[in-house]
Amino acid sequence: MTIAAKDKYDVVVVGSGAAGQAAALTAQENGTSVLLLEKGRTTGGSANYSEGIFAVGSYLQKEKGIEVSGTDVLKEEVEYSKYKADSRIWRKYVDTSAENVQWLANEGVVFERVQAMGAGEATWHIYEGFGYGAIHKALEPKFLKLGGELLTSTAAVALKLNEDGSKTITLRNEADGTTEDVTAKVVVLAAGGYLNNKEMMAEETDYDLSRMIPVSSGKGTGDGLRLGWSVGGRKDGTGMAMLFGGYLDDPDQPYFKMMSSQMNVAAGQQPLLWVNEDGERFVDESVIYNFSYAGNALYTQNEVYSILDTGVIEKMAKDGNYMGLGVYVERGDKMDKLAADYLVAVEKGPFYAFKLNIGAFCTMGGLKVNVNNEVEDEKGKVIPGLYAAGNDASGLTGDTYGPNMPGTCAGYAFYSGRNAALDAQKYL
Repeated sequence: MTIAAKDKYDVVVVGSGAAGQAAALTAQENGTSVLLLEKGRTTGGSANYSEGIFAVGSYLQKEKGIEVSGTDVLKEEVEYSKYKADSRIWRKYVDTSAENVQWLANEGVVFERVQAMGAGEATWHIYEGFGYGAIHKALEPKFLKLGGELLTSTAAVALKLNEDGSKTITLRNEADGTTEDVTAKVVVLAAGGYLNNKEMMAEETDYDLSRMIPVSSGKGTGDGLRLGWSVGGRKDGTGMAMLFGGYLDDPDQPYFKMMSSQMNVAAGQQPLLWVNEDGERFVDESVIYNFSYAGNALYTQNEVYSILDTGVIEKMAKDGNYMGLGVYVERGDKMDKLAADYLVAVEKGPFYAFKLNIGAFCTMGGLKVNVNNEVEDEKGKVIPGLYAAGNDASGLTGDTYGPNMPGTCAGYAFYSGRNAALDAQKYL
C-alpha cells in the first residue's frame, strides 16, 4: 500500500496552515495536480487559533470609512524593524492586502468586522469562527472538492533537487514509520516555523526558554526550514519569536487554555503594577499596549509579578478590563468570572500577586525569499520551483513583531501562500 495516490505531482505543499491552505487551493484552482501534506492528525496548525488578518483598503474598511495609508504602513513597519524587514516584500504585501481579503471572502471565508488592537491601526479583519472556520469551512473543503489530495499524519522528511528541475520529496507515514518518495515540479514550504523545537529555539534565539510559554498548535518544529536549508536555501531572519506579554502557567492545563482565561488576562495583560523578585518596578506598564515590547520588557528581569489589589479587581468586574487579549477576551469585558471563581481571601492584606511568564505565538523567518516567495540560495540566486511561505519565510520582521498593524502575521501567511502559488503557475 502506497502513502500517496500518485508518484508525481505538479505542486507539493508542506504544511496545512494558513500559508499551505492558500497555496494548495490557489494551485488547485489553476488546474495543477496538488499534494498537501500535514504531519499531524488534524489540519490548520496554529492558524486555527488566529483571529483575523491585516489589510489596507479592503471593502470592509471602505464600508466603515476607515482610511489607512499603505505608504504610512510601509514606512512604520520598516522603521519598526530597524530596517531589517524587506521593504519590497512589504510593499507588495500591502498593495495586494485588500485583494487578499476579497479572495478569501470569495472562497467562502466570512469576515465579521474590522478593528484595531491596543493602540494600533484598524487593519485587523476578524473572521467568523477564528482561523479554524476560515480553513475548515471554506478553503480546505473547496480544495478537496476540486480534486486536491490531502494527506494527514504524513511528514516530509527529506528534499532533493534533481537535474531535470524536479524535486524528490521523501514522505513518512507517522502512524507506521514507512517512507516513500514522490516527485514534484514545485515545492512550497509552509510548515509554520520552529517555536516548538526546543533545540532549534536554543540554537537560533537568545530567549530564556524556561520562562517562555509557546501558545500554538505544538507542530512548529522547523520541518520546512530544515528541508529548505538542506538544498542550499539561505538561512535568514531567525532569532525572533512573536512575544505577547505576560502569561500564566497552569501545570494542570494545556497552554492554549489560558488564552480565554479572565484570570490570565486580568493578571498578565493589563497596564497594572509589575515588579521584579525584589519588589522593584522596572518599566512603564502601559508597554502592554504593544504586546511585543511587553514581552521584551518582561525578559529584562529574572522574575516578574503582576500585583492586583481589591480596588482594581472590583473596577474590572464593574467597568471591564483595560486591555483584552485579542478577541479571546476583548477589551472592556467585565471580569465577572474572575471575581466569582478565582479570588480567595488574602489574610495579610487585600493584594494578589501572579508570577508572569512570557507568552509566544510563533517564530517568523528562516529562509530568504524574494517578492514572489521564491527561496534564494547563499549567493542570492533563486532556487527554481522552491518557495517558502508564512512563518518559514523571512523579510517581514526584524527582532520584534509589529502589533500596531494587527493581523500582519496571519495575513502574510494567507497572502504569501497564494503569492507563491501564483508565481509557481508562471514557472510551470
